[in-house]
Amino acid sequence: MTRLLKTKLLVAALGLGICAAAMAADKARPNIVLLLADDWGFSDVGSFGSEIATPNLDELAQRGMRFSNFHVSASCSPTRAMLLTGVDNHRNGVGNMRETIPQSHVGKPGYLSVLDTNVVTVASLLRDSGYRTYVAGKWHIGKEPHNLPPARGFDRSIVQGDSGSDNWETAKRYLDLADKVSWFEDGKEAVMPADYYSSQYFVDRTIDYLKSGAKDSKPFFAYVAFQANHIPVQAPREFIDKYKGKYDKGWTALRQARRDKAIALGIIPKDTPMVTMSTTADWDALSEQDKKYQARRMEVYAAMADAMDYHVGRLVSYLKETGQYDNTVFVFMSDNGAEASDPYTVLSGRLWLDWKYNKGIDQLGAKGAYSIIGPSWASAAASPLSTYKFYSGEGGIRVPLIISGATGIQHNQTFNGLAHVNDIAPTLLELAQVPRPGNSYKGKAVEAMTGTSLLPVLTGQAQRVHAPDEAIGYELSGNQAVFKGDLKLIRNIPPVGDGQWHLYDIRKDPGETKDLQSQMPDVFTAMQADYAAYAKANGVLPMPEGYDPIRQVQTNALINVYIPRFKRTGLPILAGLVLLTVIFVFVRRRKKMRMKARAL
Repeated sequence: MTRLLKTKLLVAALGLGICAAAMAADKARPNIVLLLADDWGFSDVGSFGSEIATPNLDELAQRGMRFSNFHVSASCSPTRAMLLTGVDNHRNGVGNMRETIPQSHVGKPGYLSVLDTNVVTVASLLRDSGYRTYVAGKWHIGKEPHNLPPARGFDRSIVQGDSGSDNWETAKRYLDLADKVSWFEDGKEAVMPADYYSSQYFVDRTIDYLKSGAKDSKPFFAYVAFQANHIPVQAPREFIDKYKGKYDKGWTALRQARRDKAIALGIIPKDTPMVTMSTTADWDALSEQDKKYQARRMEVYAAMADAMDYHVGRLVSYLKETGQYDNTVFVFMSDNGAEASDPYTVLSGRLWLDWKYNKGIDQLGAKGAYSIIGPSWASAAASPLSTYKFYSGEGGIRVPLIISGATGIQHNQTFNGLAHVNDIAPTLLELAQVPRPGNSYKGKAVEAMTGTSLLPVLTGQAQRVHAPDEAIGYELSGNQAVFKGDLKLIRNIPPVGDGQWHLYDIRKDPGETKDLQSQMPDVFTAMQADYAAYAKANGVLPMPEGYDPIRQVQTNALINVYIPRFKRTGLPILAGLVLLTVIFVFVRRRKKMRMKARAL
């Protein structure tokens, strides 16, 4: 055998060895499926206390760990930005949502309302390390080319770029907050079917992507971002009918029942107290007709969650059938608490919805119909917590988290310690054996991840994620909080909050019923200093005097949608705006006159 031939054989053997090692490493690294629900309350999952049928999510919980003290932001895009980057939303560009940001904050550092260029996503890090990466669903972190999925680490993508849209008609806006629904496939404007059902479509496309890469030995990362249960609340009739009569006893009874079940499941402590929120109506004071209508709204809401779970089950079944399930880690969570807003209370919203949708009781959930659950049902969805989406009470920012898989993750366990959305990206990286980038990546300065990997807790190697003296700050639209061990300092703006600081032990009292500031004055003062330090370090801006989120949404719609539309189309829009203004003033005056008459 010649020396040249020996050399060639040696090189070939080394090459085969390297390929085999790479294939073995890829096989050892798990597939990752990230399932993001939209606007689900803390107890909307069966394994967290719900009466809603979520058997597929419950199966994942049995196969993994439930986190009962997990926190996100109180609205969509800030959570999504932190989820993908592991960086505080004030440092990653999404200090506030485009829809609710005060105009005085627009464009300021940390307040771009889209991802900044100074962060790298977990998808980019996974793709660069050899993962196939896919995303389907609601995106909502930027529609500029540098913020669309291909530039943020995804090989294949089909995304809806806005805060929400109709679940039956792809081109239909759920409110007049943009000129159109923006759909993108692989970074370009997508050609969408006219009709679909959102949860089914997102899972269909995810499965298509997985099939297209089936011959590739690389592991995959699949991010499925559902629109369920964002408004408009819609679901197929066969799911709605399952819940007929389920909610006839009302929201207060449901809130109590969910609390009791959550205690039985070990999600919250025994005898957990809870309060009735001031925004919760008296069910018994409603007419029989109103009770039927309100109950139907909750039936549709339950059906929408049920339908989402059903389609999650289709994805799970595909992975089982193809032999990929046992090497797949699933992460399920919601982006914030339940949605309490009612667009009908705002004139522009009411005019838009009356024009585009119907709201008859027999049509609720169907194509062309618009439904919400409102603050009373939202309080039940968050049981036993206080507040809901937008606010920094536990009902707004504590959501269900399930992490499930066969990579040493403990089965059927509940973790009651503090965890945070910024912990997810570091967890996924550690699962994938990918190092965190620090302050630079590929020669470019980036914001460092601030979260902590949950893997030691998942595998039973640790009892705590965050040290008892670690302060974790939070702010969104003037609603503020700081976590430290089991304690939480909180301040919510009116009308739901009183604008004052309060101190709670959220491990023992997750419903935030007992203010501890008088019992722990030194801690109360020290944690205010912790919040001030967080706000300064992360560039949190003070809110303008008199900020009102509903009014701000209207103002931003005028600036971002109506005025540009007028510039393009001219007088008809101006006339429409004048008419809207006249109607608005007229309605407000009539309301004031009625209030005066009642006072007399």
